[in-house]
Amino acid sequence: MAAYENLYWWSRDGLRLHARDYPGGGDGRPPILCLPGLTRNARDFDALAARLAGRWRLIGIDFRGRGESAYAKDPMSYVPLTYVQDVEALLAEHGIDRFVAFGTSLGGIVTMLMAGPARGRIAAALLNDVGPEIDAQGLSRIRGYVGKASVFPTWMHAARCVSESNADVYPDWTIEDWLAMAKRIYRLNSSGRIVLDYDLKIAEPFRVPGSEAGPDMWQALAGLREIPTLIVRGGRSDLLSAAIADRMVASLDRATLVTVPGVGHAPTLSEPIVQAPIDDLLVQVLEGDAVRA
Repeated sequence: MAAYENLYWWSRDGLRLHARDYPGGGDGRPPILCLPGLTRNARDFDALAARLAGRWRLIGIDFRGRGESAYAKDPMSYVPLTYVQDVEALLAEHGIDRFVAFGTSLGGIVTMLMAGPARGRIAAALLNDVGPEIDAQGLSRIRGYVGKASVFPTWMHAARCVSESNADVYPDWTIEDWLAMAKRIYRLNSSGRIVLDYDLKIAEPFRVPGSEAGPDMWQALAGLREIPTLIVRGGRSDLLSAAIADRMVASLDRATLVTVPGVGHAPTLSEPIVQAPIDDLLVQVLEGDAVRA
């Protein structure tokens, strides 16, 4: 596990929010903001940080209601535009004026929504298995599990449940992989039971009629048009179709697509096939900084 410090900041509505701050980038290169998926947290990026930290500073964010961030009093604040405001508060409070954004699923939506207001501040972006259009099958699957409580007596029980639920996503994983994933998704509560590490009320916005409606995400994606962008897609993804991924690449000037074979939603970003493209994306950041200088 890469060494990190705890970083805290306050949201506009008074929530104390948390991130893992992996040190690096002492030469002035911009930090990498790591934005997780809907039910996930900063721990998802620890393997990525173990590879990049030192050379780069990584900030793995716990969105409100996840991990060590406070739970919201109003569950209807569990929506992407609020997460954007929370990230903007982090940038302002900690004096970050330029950054690289790595967004998985929900984190990718937040990245796209920030692209317009943050024009000039995003040095590069990685969108992990998400795009402006979400496949209905994947959305239905997410609605089927988000917000449903599960409690286990041991980590092995949790790992076996995660394995049963995600066997189609990571068909080649071993029990050790599933155990590691369980420890990223769950936490040990004060009663010694293993429970989901997020506020179950994050599901409530999904239950509102017409909740599918929202900002024009193709217009949001356009904010990344001139920015180096890596699009990562799981070959078995039920959330980002191959057709939408291709359309995303065609709509951006500096986009690259990498498909991770044999993986569903979402790649972990530790797969060997993704590592060189990530490194190439970061080289483009350094080259851009050299030109700016």
